[in-house]
Amino acid sequence: MKKYKVLIIGGGTAGITVAAQLLRKQSDLKLGIIEPSDKHYYQPAWTLVGAGTYKLSDTERDEKDLIPKGADWIKAHAEEIDPDNNLVTTSEGNQIEYQNLVVATGVQYNWNVIPGLADSIGTHGITSNYDKKYAPYTWECLQSFKEGNALFTQPHTPIKCGGAPQKIMYMAEHYFRKEGKREKANIIFATPGTVIFGVQPFKDALQKIVKERNIHTFFYHKLVQIRPEQQEAVYEVTQPEHMPDPEDPTNKKLGIRVEEDGRVVIPFSFLHTAPPQSAPDFVKNSLLSSRDDPFGFVEADKHTLQHPRYPNVFSVGDVAGTPNAKTGAAVRKQAPVM
Repeated sequence: MKKYKVLIIGGGTAGITVAAQLLRKQSDLKLGIIEPSDKHYYQPAWTLVGAGTYKLSDTERDEKDLIPKGADWIKAHAEEIDPDNNLVTTSEGNQIEYQNLVVATGVQYNWNVIPGLADSIGTHGITSNYDKKYAPYTWECLQSFKEGNALFTQPHTPIKCGGAPQKIMYMAEHYFRKEGKREKANIIFATPGTVIFGVQPFKDALQKIVKERNIHTFFYHKLVQIRPEQQEAVYEVTQPEHMPDPEDPTNKKLGIRVEEDGRVVIPFSFLHTAPPQSAPDFVKNSLLSSRDDPFGFVEADKHTLQHPRYPNVFSVGDVAGTPNAKTGAAVRKQAPVM
């Protein structure tokens, strides 16, 4: 059985950042990284791929070139965490013992949570820059867009890079203006959130941009279904006062209707969304997850990233159950603290 003083699950941005910083402090540290992937992707640039300003191939690196010198790369899937016995089991059935564990797995995409999404993504003008398979399709859709609603939306779950569903919207709006398509494009942002952005200075700036660029915003709109053949997105409105009036002239122009069950339907020619997200299943089902968290993120002290019940376990990056946004920028601050 392999044994490590520090075992890291995940060789993404969070995992390799932590490994590199630890090995800089102690070059002979016995450290292992469990990571099954041959490739590492710079995912923030997928928004730029979707907007036609970046090549997908430029976001790809060989994982072997990013594993820090001195780290042992365990090329396998982690399948089970046993914090009572300080063990991680891989999909091959191998057990790895640790003295200290860092969980840096990132998130899991759950396309099936929204009926109609899993079967239609990548078709019918439905896309997502969150997956490298579909970012080029986003650009195809923007180029072929002729008229109608360009709908930008997101699920009710936590998501990584909460600004990404908006970034592509602003870039698409700019592209439509440049190509002379803007007058025929209704830009819509529908979100389960309560505001355009949660941080005040950015909120004020974005509200100004939304107003100047005539972007229609719908808050408290929870995406519950996609009807690909009809090109319709279906929403539950979580606050009655935010229910759109279908008789309003603007809403009529957008084709918005309210069905008998009270659900709001927004038609689209183009739709960009983020997939519903959670901790990976093996993390969610472990003793490290909070039973009160339906998304299964690892319990962690927000100041130290240490697990409250297992003091030799830490989490960093998107899988950590901390109140900050799930972004690579967060890792830059989290890693040195941890």
